[in-house]
Amino acid sequence: MTGIQDFFRELAASSPRWNFVWLYDAHQMDRVLTGLWMTIKLSLFCLVFSVVIGILGAWAQGAKSRLLRGAVSAYVQFFRNTPPILQLLFFYFALGQFTPSYSPDGWLEVPIISNVGWAIISLSFFAGAFNIEIFRAGVEAVPHSTREAAESLGMTRLQTYTNVVFPLALRISMPSLSANLINLVKTTNQAFAIAVPELLYQSVSIWNDYPSAQNPTMLLLLVCYLGLVGFLSLGMGRWERRLRIPGYGA
Repeated sequence: MTGIQDFFRELAASSPRWNFVWLYDAHQMDRVLTGLWMTIKLSLFCLVFSVVIGILGAWAQGAKSRLLRGAVSAYVQFFRNTPPILQLLFFYFALGQFTPSYSPDGWLEVPIISNVGWAIISLSFFAGAFNIEIFRAGVEAVPHSTREAAESLGMTRLQTYTNVVFPLALRISMPSLSANLINLVKTTNQAFAIAVPELLYQSVSIWNDYPSAQNPTMLLLLVCYLGLVGFLSLGMGRWERRLRIPGYGA
């Protein structure tokens, strides 16, 4: 390990534009790993919450209440037609000032929802709006005769949706859902705008301290996001194949 560190230290001295400082400086490596772990946590929370929003929203779009359908439609239009970075800033700066705070040590006031919390909320709502439309399209693709058959067995609307319609709609929606979730992982780097210490934030901090590390750190960002997105893509592809019903939706 020491030999590798010495190699990259010498490389930085001989080629200043290629300073892989995080490969021989333990503190910088810790910053990279901390940022990567924050990106992974941010992605996981947003993926789960956005899917839950999509499932509930797609169900609500078929409700009998015009008020509920109108509220879901307004939510979808707002989050689909505004940039996610503006949504993030709106949640953090506009809504954040109304958030109650507390003082853990009796001196410093800390808001109940941190910048990480607002990033999760904002990005989940953003991706959830697209997931609602994805699941809605899947639900509408399920033959009406299938629903009638379930209702003829005495199932309620909720039972029909959870046990019959949604499992089929999920299989139909998988390609579009995969694309949206992959896009969500890439969008998490916008949390940089409200100082969430994710991978991009830590990378910018490193090349601010070491301008010669800009090119290697940009390369590191590319590799990390390729790895994260590739892992998610492989996982979603495998899940889609396992859910496939022979002769249905092909």
